[in-house]
Parts: sequence; C-alpha cells; structure tokens
Amino acid sequence: MTEFDFLAGVRARARRRASGLVHGIGDDGAVVRSRSGRDTVITADLLVEDIDFRRATMPPRLLGHKALAVSLSDIAAMGARPRWALLSIGVPASVWKTNFLDQFYEGFFALADAHGVVLAGGDVSRTPERIVVDSIVLGETMRGREVLRSGARAGDLIFVTGALGGAAAGLELLESGANVNVGGARATKKVSAQTPRGRRSDARRQLLLRQLRPAPRVGWGRFLGEKRLATAMIDVSDGLSSGLAHLCRESGTGARLEASRIPVDASIARARLDAADPLALALDGGEDFELLFTISPRRV
Repeated sequence: MTEFDFLAGVRARARRRASGLVHGIGDDGAVVRSRSGRDTVITADLLVEDIDFRRATMPPRLLGHKALAVSLSDIAAMGARPRWALLSIGVPASVWKTNFLDQFYEGFFALADAHGVVLAGGDVSRTPERIVVDSIVLGETMRGREVLRSGARAGDLIFVTGALGGAAAGLELLESGANVNVGGARATKKVSAQTPRGRRSDARRQLLLRQLRPAPRVGWGRFLGEKRLATAMIDVSDGLSSGLAHLCRESGTGARLEASRIPVDASIARARLDAADPLALALDGGEDFELLFTISPRRV
C-alpha cells in the first residue's frame, strides 16, 4: 500500500458533519468557515517514541486515542469546544508493513466521534527508527470567553476536576514490567474484583489505563468557559505542583494548598505499589489531564 492509498482510506473514514468544514482531506489545505462572534483556539502536541511512550507497552489503538486526548485536554483548558483536528504521523518501514496505522486511526476516530471532532487533514510519512505523532486541534469559544492562565486573583478558590496521581502510578507500573490486556480499547479483568487480590489487580488496571487512555475533560472545559465560572485554568499534564506554579506565575499570585484536600487517586493505595508516595505522585506526577482552575468565592 502506498501512502496515497492509505490517506485515501483515512479520508473515507473522516466523515463530514455540519461543523463548518467546507473542504477537508483531499486538497493542499482544509477550509473551515469562521462563525460570527467566535474565536478560534489552536493547540499542537508531539508524541515521540521512547520519550513520550514506548511501543512495547502502548497498543496502537490507545496511542491513537492518547494523541487526540492530549490536544483535547488543552482545548478544554481554554474553555473551548473542540471542532477540527489535523493529525500527522511518521513511522519506520517495519511498522508500515503491519496493521499498526489501522489500529492507531481506530483509536483516534473513536475518541474524535465521541466529542464531535472532524479530522480535517494531516500527513503520513516514514521515519528512520521511531514513531513520531503530531496532533493539532482547533476549537471555538464565544468571543472573549476563552479562559487563560492569567486571570486568577487573590482570594480565588482552587479546584481540580478529578483525582490525581493515577497516571504517574500507571507509568511506574509500566516501567516495572506491568501490562494491561486490552480488547480494542477496553481492558478486561482476569481476577475477580471481590477478592483482595482481585481488588489489587483491578486497581492496577485502572492506574495503567489512566496512563494509557486518559479521559480529557472536554465537557468540564466547555461548561466552565461558557458559564464564565473559571477565572483561570490549566490542564494537569505536568503535575499539580507545576500546573499551579504556571497559573500563579501568569496571574501574579501565590497559592496555598491543604494536603488533606488534594484529591489523591484512591486506586494508588488499593494497588499497593512498593515505595509509592500517593501525595507526591498527585503533586508532581503529571499526565492525569484533569483541569485545574480557580473561581471567585462569590461564584462557588
């Protein structure tokens, strides 16, 4: 199969919707129709093999999911609605000869369909040794309603959309040789969750999936942006400590956290990981892709 043949198949799978996409895959560029009273938000992310993932532990379907998920999380952190995506991938010749790309795009399209995102273009190429993925997503907000990192003020309260530390714990499991049995993108349990061993196995599976199949908080991002609730927001891709430091730096503020109120992922304790400090993982681990945001006390 040539690259042109492969792209023709991708084009057939990139279904068009009434989304403002005038011309999609097939020309030198996509054409989207801007809507009055809207701003466009654009984000880009790279995933590089042996830096951001390892082929041995990342099934191609889950890599396709994660490639889009990390960009959707950035759009959500701006309080925007994701609309279109551009996806480029470079693979070695040995990977091209397998079904890797088919599975990769299956994972991508499954998540795209779940959030109404249209693939508007991209590229496929060869690389000497490692896989490289470039994900670009364009979103929309009502004019002036994008949420920046610079809007927090003294007295604002700090929130996060979910539990933290699970993805970092999942990475520790992967690096120790653990793996997760996935059928497509769904994990399957092998041990009854009713036994202590079963509960531990289920907790470890959940941690692995937090790392391999993150769930971007698209609905939360849109809600906080459209309702003008969040004064500042950032996605927790580098850990709570780093994310909050970025937000404070941009806003010119400081912050106080109470350790007992940080929502540490309960699966970490149930998984009984050796030498793992759940609070440290929540603060510094990263890749949970939750949204960290501030709200004025009068809007709580």
